[in-house]
Amino acid sequence: MAGAAPSRLVGGAAARPPSAPTEPPWVRRLLIAVALGFLGLFVVVPIAVVIDQALSQGLGVYRRAVTDPAARDAIALTLKVAAIAVPLNLVFGVAAAWAIAHFRFRGRALLLTLIDLPFAVSPVISGMVFVLLFGAHGLLGPTLREHWPGLTIIFGLPGIVLATVFVTFPFVARELIPVMEAQGAEEEEAARVLGASGWQMFWWVTLPKIRWGLLYGVILCNARAMGEFGAVSVVSGHIRGRTNTVPLHVEILYNEYNYAAAFAVASLLLVLAFVTLAAKRLVEHRARVVDAAPLDAAPLDPDAPAARLVPTEASP
Repeated sequence: MAGAAPSRLVGGAAARPPSAPTEPPWVRRLLIAVALGFLGLFVVVPIAVVIDQALSQGLGVYRRAVTDPAARDAIALTLKVAAIAVPLNLVFGVAAAWAIAHFRFRGRALLLTLIDLPFAVSPVISGMVFVLLFGAHGLLGPTLREHWPGLTIIFGLPGIVLATVFVTFPFVARELIPVMEAQGAEEEEAARVLGASGWQMFWWVTLPKIRWGLLYGVILCNARAMGEFGAVSVVSGHIRGRTNTVPLHVEILYNEYNYAAAFAVASLLLVLAFVTLAAKRLVEHRARVVDAAPLDAAPLDPDAPAARLVPTEASP
């Protein structure tokens, strides 16, 4: 019958879980100690240093550092850039994952390589590329200045957005491609046969299947967009109050020997990291709960549009 839960029998017998590790206890303890020591040295200690230095001169200095007009402008610009870059990467990631997972075409391997390009290229180099393209003396700069004299790309918001989009666009696509390839396109084809439009097929069939991978990719993309330094540093010009994001503002404060304020603003990025980890764990937990739920736990509403798109099979 359609909708029956997949069998857990393999060869007529219940599938057995993998055997437990057989290493001696001292080996397990040694590996755990090495892992904990590494995490303590490279994760816990830096976090403790940031918190200690941020509060080294008291809560008053901390509050003034994070509420300073330059800091507020940096926070606002960082949020604005993320609000633009993440939706753009969301659209690109879904489109690229759909094309790569559902179709075989000439240039597919090249598209996969280009998606991974920001992982292989230094962010500083990518920022330099945008300067060479859109700078005042770059390849396209004079043409843009001639036709759009008021448009400022380099040392302005457009350049920061371009650099951020470039360094973050693999995250959504790379999370969705394996999910879509593993799930296949049978349900989309069935929905198409039943007369669903392209939008209905995506909204009621594809999106529910990929929602956890999509959320996971968006969370990682947003964290990288807010914390990007190298590419944004090249194209921003470090104009205080105008083109400084939070990481760039931290660098300026540190270079001015204002260490307490620099670590205070850096602690905002630390909070972002904890929020990202919490959201990541929540998405992973929710995905495990949904995957472990019985298939017949929530019967379909016959009046729901999704139910009309799912083909049914008569019971014998």
